[in-house]
Amino acid sequence: MIIKELNGNMPVFGDNCYIAENAVIVGEVSMGNDCSIWYNAVLRGDVHFIKMGNKVNIQDGAVVHCTYKKSPTTIGNNVSVGHNAIVHGCTIKDNVLIGMGSIVMDDCVVESNSIVAAGAVVTKGTVVASGTIYAGVPAKKVKDISQELISDQIDRIANNYVQYATWYK
Repeated sequence: MIIKELNGNMPVFGDNCYIAENAVIVGEVSMGNDCSIWYNAVLRGDVHFIKMGNKVNIQDGAVVHCTYKKSPTTIGNNVSVGHNAIVHGCTIKDNVLIGMGSIVMDDCVVESNSIVAAGAVVTKGTVVASGTIYAGVPAKKVKDISQELISDQIDRIANNYVQYATWYK
C-alpha cells in the first residue's frame, strides 16, 4: 500500500480499518472506524480534502478525488463505493450505495438512503434525492427506494464489507 504525506497532510485512519496492499491514499484524507479500502483503489487528497465517516468501503479500482481548492469530497457513514466507480469533488451522505462503474461528478450531493446505479453518470451539480435510485447517462431518478431495499442492499453490502475486511487482517 502507498500511504503518503503530501504538503504536510498525512492520511488519518479510524479504528479497525483495512487497507489493501496496493491501495493508494495520499494527502488530506481522513476516515472513521470500520472502513475498508480495497485493491487498486486510489484516494487522492492532494488538491482538496477527502473526509469519510464510519463503515465506508471503497471497492477495487475505485477513485476518490477532488477539484483544486474548489470541491472537496465528503462521504458519510455506511457508504459503499462500488468497483471502478469515480467519486469526484462531491458530497455523499449516509446510507448510500454508489454502484459499480458509476461516476459522481463535482458539486453533486447524493442524499441519504439513496442508490446511484451501476454505470450511471451523475453530472456536475446534480442532487440525488433521499430515498431514490438514479440511473443512466446522464443519471436521472428511476424510482423510489423501499425500506426493504435500503436494508437488503445498502445496509447488507456495507455490513458485508466490514466482515470481508476481517478475512484479510
